[in-house]
Amino acid sequence: MLKNKLFESYYDWWKNIDKIILLLILSLFLLGLFFSFVSTSIIASDKLGTNSYYFFLKHFVFICVGISLLFLISFIERNKLIYISLILFLICTVFLILVPFFGVEVKGSKRWLNFGFLPRFQPIEILKPFIIITIGFLLTLKNIKNLYFRFILSFIIILPIILLLMIQPDIGQSILVIIVWLSLIFISGVNLFLFFSSFFILGGFVSYLIIYIPKFSYIKLRLISFLNPSSGNSYQSDKASEAIINGGLFGKGIGEGTLNTKVPEAHTDYIISVISEEFGAISIILIMLIYLFLSFKVMKIIDKEDNNLIKLILLGCVVLILMQTFIHVGVNIRILPTTGMTLPYLSNGGSSIISTSIISGIILNFTKRKIKY
Repeated sequence: MLKNKLFESYYDWWKNIDKIILLLILSLFLLGLFFSFVSTSIIASDKLGTNSYYFFLKHFVFICVGISLLFLISFIERNKLIYISLILFLICTVFLILVPFFGVEVKGSKRWLNFGFLPRFQPIEILKPFIIITIGFLLTLKNIKNLYFRFILSFIIILPIILLLMIQPDIGQSILVIIVWLSLIFISGVNLFLFFSSFFILGGFVSYLIIYIPKFSYIKLRLISFLNPSSGNSYQSDKASEAIINGGLFGKGIGEGTLNTKVPEAHTDYIISVISEEFGAISIILIMLIYLFLSFKVMKIIDKEDNNLIKLILLGCVVLILMQTFIHVGVNIRILPTTGMTLPYLSNGGSSIISTSIISGIILNFTKRKIKY
């Protein structure tokens, strides 16, 4: 009896899941696994003094966990997933609050927690998917008729998160969260004057912190090095750009790249340059097309969706993936200053993979053709 019920549940899931979106997501994860294999074995050899696949195996484990989580989230009934996400939003926010007090500091930034029994993780990465659902939920609350009150409520929720990110400091994630929030309130129908006022207020606040607060002086240095490359503070960005140029259209070949030995975070923050150096610009174009096609498929479903909450959540997920991809690629090709942003699906890093998996699970869940209540 139990076996029959499980089979029926699986069959119902498979029948209703959008198989093209599923294929695109799995393809991106598998590409990330492949590029991790070819780009990180040499890093492990240098750091561990042996022919080791330490980083690849670590990435493989997180991919397996992430894909399992993706399937689990896509199985959960829609309303249950929303309420579970609201609870997880509160829990992850508590973790974010703990970062300034108990966080692990790396290169002057305190962004990670390490409880000993758990691997080091970055709370904001896990929190981002639940921010989307929480803001979408607040903006579509039927009990609150006034849209502007809902907007203010969402602002009250998002402001402490931005402040906590500033304390770490993590301007890149702060900007990403602000962009996602602004996208959601814009689509929800907020007055344009109010929308642009919020944009300029938050933009002015971030600018003030960067210019006048000493803790954020490193961001000012990054901006100066971006605007004036001859200042000598753009070593990583210069090497990433050189790698893309040296790779040309078709690349230097597997294992022939040198960026992963010159830049410490090449397999995370500069993975697109590593790929371009070994496989060429053509590979980057193809990868970007997969991202765009995935977004296009989701947007088509959003256009047909009647539920405003589901529309906002799916839109938020698409904006998050596209903006994070744009920022990552923009930094690598030097049209944006360095932010330390990972590339969804492809970059190494457990927190990033889990975050992307949660977002992908939400997308798969809310793009199913039929939902049983």
